[in-house]
Amino acid sequence: MMNFFFQLSSVQRVVSVLLVMAVYVVLANQLFSPESFFYVSSYSVNLLGKYLCYALLALALDLVWGYCGILSLGHGAFFALGGYAMGMYLMRQIGDRGVYGNPDLPDFMVFLNWESLPWFWVGSDSFFWVIAMVVLAPGILAYVFGAMAFRSRVSGVYLSIMTQAMTYALMLAFFRNEMGFGGNNGMTDFKDILGFSLQSDTTRLVLFIITVCVLAAAYYVCDRIVSSKAGKVITAIRDAENRVRFVGYNSASYKVFLFTFSAVLAGIAGALYVPQVGIINPGEFSPINSIEIVIWVAIGGRGTLYGAIIGAIVVSFAKTRLTGIMPEAWLFALGGLFVLVTLLLPKGLVGLIDHRFPVKRKVNKQEGASSKVRY
Repeated sequence: MMNFFFQLSSVQRVVSVLLVMAVYVVLANQLFSPESFFYVSSYSVNLLGKYLCYALLALALDLVWGYCGILSLGHGAFFALGGYAMGMYLMRQIGDRGVYGNPDLPDFMVFLNWESLPWFWVGSDSFFWVIAMVVLAPGILAYVFGAMAFRSRVSGVYLSIMTQAMTYALMLAFFRNEMGFGGNNGMTDFKDILGFSLQSDTTRLVLFIITVCVLAAAYYVCDRIVSSKAGKVITAIRDAENRVRFVGYNSASYKVFLFTFSAVLAGIAGALYVPQVGIINPGEFSPINSIEIVIWVAIGGRGTLYGAIIGAIVVSFAKTRLTGIMPEAWLFALGGLFVLVTLLLPKGLVGLIDHRFPVKRKVNKQEGASSKVRY
């Protein structure tokens, strides 16, 4: 059975694991009693959903860092923008059930004596609006930033510093009350989504299933991108960008496309994260969060896609456990784990799996013929 599993392609492995996990969690939550060893509580379902949102975020970063060599320290910003878009919609769904009973304005606006909604909140009570904003907000920011940076041939550590500066600037902006996003406290006390209570165990289970499906779909699309002809060009840009330019490819266009698509994935992860966690605040923009995403990918295995998923889940689970036991020791443990993996497992945790069970890869006729050529 194990040999059959490891003969599958990476997409088949990941989708199979996600499907099995989703089925088990649903059945264990619905069929077993709380006293059973196999029971999965609603709290655990919610926690797993949060981990999978992080996995989607790590997948987005691995796509640009692992395959194109773009070390972004700003993906936390794209994640937060998607979260804020969803938070705006959820705040509008509260209506007159808020503390101040205002059917039109969120509680924080009433508290700050706002008389009407800002122009950028118009339409935020529509679910179609939130879907559009989850895609457009991070997507437009990434496109504009990427177009200016990549066409100016900014790369390496300079690009990383610029992405970190962008994240920090957004964090400072969103901390301001006059921005209209809740200031320091952010947005919370959400009631329902599409008419379904967010406190309901059934709603939480559905959100978990949706997160699994989105992660599986995102992995499939990412794998298709890196396996395509464009993906080969993208990998070549990572390894030798000047040579790619020399043979006639516009490397900046490829990098802008990949960076924008990655940002959209991060925004979707943020939108799925907020209703499951119940809060979004400027702390999500913190540069430390973006650095932690990089650590997830490095520990799991850069340039593998599924390594990013494993790294995000393993590190997030360890964080949950260790912060409950020794909160002050978590950052030291994370740093130590990062150093150990870098020194002992340069290919990350998945390097151990790939060494024993290499991923099955399809070779097309053109590649097979070119591999026979000798120079």
